[in-house]
Amino acid sequence: MERTERTTHKTIDRLVKLALLAAVSIILVLLIHFPIIPQLSFLEYDMADVPILIGTFLFGPLWGLLLTLVVCVLQGVTVSSSSGVIGILMHFIATGGFVLVAGLIYRGERRTLKYAIIALIAGACTMTALMVPLNYFISPMFIATEEFPYPAAQAAIWSQMWLFVAFNSIKAFGNALLTFVLYKAVGRVLKLTFIK
Repeated sequence: MERTERTTHKTIDRLVKLALLAAVSIILVLLIHFPIIPQLSFLEYDMADVPILIGTFLFGPLWGLLLTLVVCVLQGVTVSSSSGVIGILMHFIATGGFVLVAGLIYRGERRTLKYAIIALIAGACTMTALMVPLNYFISPMFIATEEFPYPAAQAAIWSQMWLFVAFNSIKAFGNALLTFVLYKAVGRVLKLTFIK
């Protein structure tokens, strides 16, 4: 009975902390978003992935994926509603890839500084790589019209793919760096707020 109570409290505590991280993620998107490549001004840098990555490092890759899904849906129906279901899907695949790779590397006995760095670099590379096919196949849907059909939109995006790769690299590695800097401090704060 006591063990069941402890498990229940632990699960509730974890869910509350994940909900808090999800809320912080959405607030960060609202407060901090700006273009970093003039030619692609419609693509904006934001810090939404930082709380997700911190949650992944604290609780593991599966909880990180759950947090990713919640944030993607909340962001997709509030601050980024113009991108719709397609935007939610792209965000989930890209951030989910980062989370899964980083979370699988940084867990168990590998929760060390060295593996934190390796995990974040590998995760950022994964996200950048995933965004190439996502941008090539899905992004044209956002700009295609009757006068500018999907094949033409796809060709236009392919001609500027190096800029998309540069943007996604800056975003992924920037958020990886912020996660590395903030993870321990945020983790300490969350540990102090355990639900009794």
